[in-house]
Amino acid sequence: MRHEDARLQRILSVSELADSRNDPALLGASWVGRDAPAGFGTTGLPFQHIIAAQLGRGGAGPAEAWFGALAGREGFAHDVHFRCDAHLLFGVITLAEGDCAGDAGATPLQRASQRAYESLFRVLADEGYPHLWRVWNYLDDINGTTAGLERYRQFNIGRHQAFANADRLQGCTIPAASALGVAGGPLSIAFLAARAPCIPLENPRQLSAYRYPADYGPRSPTFSRAALARVAGQEWLFVSGTASIVGHLTVHQGDPAAQTREIVANLEALLAEASRVSTGPAYRLDELSGRAYVRHPEHLAAVQAELVRALGAGAPIVYVHADVCRADLLVELEAQACHLFV
Repeated sequence: MRHEDARLQRILSVSELADSRNDPALLGASWVGRDAPAGFGTTGLPFQHIIAAQLGRGGAGPAEAWFGALAGREGFAHDVHFRCDAHLLFGVITLAEGDCAGDAGATPLQRASQRAYESLFRVLADEGYPHLWRVWNYLDDINGTTAGLERYRQFNIGRHQAFANADRLQGCTIPAASALGVAGGPLSIAFLAARAPCIPLENPRQLSAYRYPADYGPRSPTFSRAALARVAGQEWLFVSGTASIVGHLTVHQGDPAAQTREIVANLEALLAEASRVSTGPAYRLDELSGRAYVRHPEHLAAVQAELVRALGAGAPIVYVHADVCRADLLVELEAQACHLFV
């Protein structure tokens, strides 16, 4: 078996994903594109459709598939579609904001995000996977304003309340995560959880997001900068959405190349922190795979040039047209790396 065939996460073409659908170890997948690939609906496989165009390759991208080490089983509960094996659970929940009517103190998006995370936590409790490792959030018009408040801040209020209700606001229980804006579609959340805990990591160059000052909204974003986890002979580093932020401030406004270079500096700091905590070899930039989210397609060449310079021309990075959580951020990178151990 090739090294990449044993990995928890694999980048697959649509045809390769179709061929893998009968693999009992396949837990689920996410796919970037305006239209979902034929045959991948809401049944048979937890599937997150990221309604965004891939940049540089005709608007459609490969799937990010997640595999367990053992045969999995499928379930559906509390609006969450999931598959799990003896160690891991991958799930997806998709909620239309219109189905989550706001009340006097909450917008539909706030209610949807709180409800989604409360459903997620119920599934983890019911199925016995208490440790949330990684979350991917996608919502419409992330920087738009309704009811006098930016929509990302509405999302953060609902997410924070669900974490508070579940007693999960301690730093050791906050997962790595990303939150991006896509044009249209429901609130879509995919997540990876486990029976064993991960080690949340913070970036010494940045203030922890969950400790942001009130300038960034009534509730801080609830995520760790990265997480380190072990499962089935593998150590995984999950890097959250990483942007051009130092401390808690956006830097290099209006300059996509400079913002990308700052992202690389933040990645290097996170890799150093992961290497300090890990008992294995040091993590390197050229090991990373992931997604780069670019706000303006005309910035793709500048962003790609900087990432190729830092990560190498062969780095498996998918470039996606999406909005970052702050209006002054032009690019964000999420990533992961894997080390085998015995």
